[in-house]
Amino acid sequence: MIGIFTMAWRNMWRNWRRTAIALVAVVLSVVLLLLFDGLIKGSDQAIFGNAIRLYGGNLQVHAPGFREKAARLPLLPLDSPSTVLQVVNEEPTVVAAAPRINTAGMISNRGNTLPVLITALDPQIEAPFSLQASSISQGRFLHTDDRDAVVIGAAMAERLQVGIGDRVSLLGRRQNESMRQHSMTVVGIYSLGLPEIEKSTVYMSLSDAQVLYNLRDQVTSAVVFLDAVGAETRLMSEFQARLPSYEIDTWQTLRPEIRETLDTKLAFTSFIGLVVLLIASIGILNLMLMAAFERTREMGVLAALGMKGRQIMSLFLVEGALIGLVGAVIGCGLGALLVGTLSQVGISLEGASGLGEIGALLGDRIYPSVSLPDVLARGVMVIVVTSLASLYPAWQAARKEPAVSLHHV
Repeated sequence: MIGIFTMAWRNMWRNWRRTAIALVAVVLSVVLLLLFDGLIKGSDQAIFGNAIRLYGGNLQVHAPGFREKAARLPLLPLDSPSTVLQVVNEEPTVVAAAPRINTAGMISNRGNTLPVLITALDPQIEAPFSLQASSISQGRFLHTDDRDAVVIGAAMAERLQVGIGDRVSLLGRRQNESMRQHSMTVVGIYSLGLPEIEKSTVYMSLSDAQVLYNLRDQVTSAVVFLDAVGAETRLMSEFQARLPSYEIDTWQTLRPEIRETLDTKLAFTSFIGLVVLLIASIGILNLMLMAAFERTREMGVLAALGMKGRQIMSLFLVEGALIGLVGAVIGCGLGALLVGTLSQVGISLEGASGLGEIGALLGDRIYPSVSLPDVLARGVMVIVVTSLASLYPAWQAARKEPAVSLHHV
């Protein structure tokens, strides 16, 4: 077997131009696949990360019964929210946990009225993580001691014809199901590029909402921010075991439409990646077939000298695998270097438009990323593909009669 490897290695470089062309095809394929993987992972991280900042934490803790009535935003206060926050904050991967109040209501001005989700939060805790806080286009975000102050979206401000400092009438549901109307001052306007969300949600300080909606010292949920995306399912199970009398959800379970959109995107991008791999495979197959036909006389000589058909077939398979191995090593190195560089500087999306909610969640820059297992998986896959691409030429070489091969011109 060592002799087969030695002969295959020598044959690779005997016609170095042909081998160089094959290696270029393999290297470019690997680099493109890794770049594609990096862009997909980077876009998913951006979408997940911004969705978490937009919809309120990686995880959310609610009182029993909330999940069943989530669409109606029931005002179900948490029992002992301090205990919930203490348990959650004991997890090392939790970077912040914050209390919230969510209720339904209406906002109006000058005869214009919109149904809204009223979200009351602690600005001191949530401002560093809030997508709305980082997207303030006019005015400012909330302060902890704000009274009668709201932050609204740009689309809502346009619909209500209000600006910074204007008063709006906010009607919200209280704990006893009665409604409380109050005049509020617009202190900030955020712009996300998501008109539906900008028109549907207003923000106010937690302490103000506790007074207005008859929830003194109470909250209806706790939102949890993690240091990375991906551990939600595991932590949801752990927290559920430690907090059995509460309901633990992720933004994905409460917002399944985003998960469905991402699954569709993943299916499409996986298909594109398969097409790239197939194109590279066809190029490699063509090169190996050319090599087999060019060396027909050589195969006849080897057969005449006593080399069996399976040995000739093994020789061509090993040669294809070696081309794949060398190309994979070079391609993985260059691909990892390229993606690593782009992960630092990012890829601007300022010229992209028409992507809707996904485009807004992507932000203005993608930072591609790949892990070592991703690089190794692509390298192994390319080696397997080149070996399979060499299978037919190897079989063709092994089945030729020595006399016919020796007379080939």
